[in-house]
Amino acid sequence: MGSIYLIRHGQASFGADDYDVLSPIGIRQAEILGAHLAQLGVRLDRSLSGDLRRQQHTARAALSQFGDAGTPVPELEIDSAFNEFDADAVIRNLLPELLPDEPQALHILRNATQNRAEFQRLFALIIGRWISGEYDKPNLQSWPDYVAQVQAGLARLLEQAESKQNIAVFTSGGTITALLHLITGVPPAKAFELNWQIVNTSLSCLKFRGSQVSLASFNSHLHLQLLKAPELITYR
Repeated sequence: MGSIYLIRHGQASFGADDYDVLSPIGIRQAEILGAHLAQLGVRLDRSLSGDLRRQQHTARAALSQFGDAGTPVPELEIDSAFNEFDADAVIRNLLPELLPDEPQALHILRNATQNRAEFQRLFALIIGRWISGEYDKPNLQSWPDYVAQVQAGLARLLEQAESKQNIAVFTSGGTITALLHLITGVPPAKAFELNWQIVNTSLSCLKFRGSQVSLASFNSHLHLQLLKAPELITYR
């Protein structure tokens, strides 16, 4: 069987004007991951990422560690099917209908770094509305459309894959959540309960034979735990 390593990007710049940039911790997380995999003797036949900067930066920082260890490094391929869903667009479109019940929501979202717990509570409420399908908007990608985007990316990957290949996909939490939903059949709401636990640069492993795919492991972050540095375990 072949293996697909789903790798969530490193810590991004939460609360900054541009989220799509790795923080110094995010860069370190990616380097630690790459060094860990190289030390384990993992050899990658292919590597892919979405086209978001935080995904590509994570990939390049991790893969550089393979090169430093003398392990062959596959060229990074880009497939936007593995992009994160547009969380800003989801919030922007669904927030107005939430404000009557959550009058402080706009202030909390604008000051997310000072209100992390409340931000997460509100974000989970908004995501719950998005995946329900009851609040779809004409100019907003729906949850089923996003799942179809990820499914198409997985199908392309499998069509091009050879048996027993090891393939790394540097992606985001939403993509991993959509794949959990597709592969295990877990309902979207339960899949997003798992989403909130996905650690930056964690590994989830899929096993494949032809077009058949199964989940082998989820959210492993041993490479960070071994360093006994709690500040390296982050969720955004």
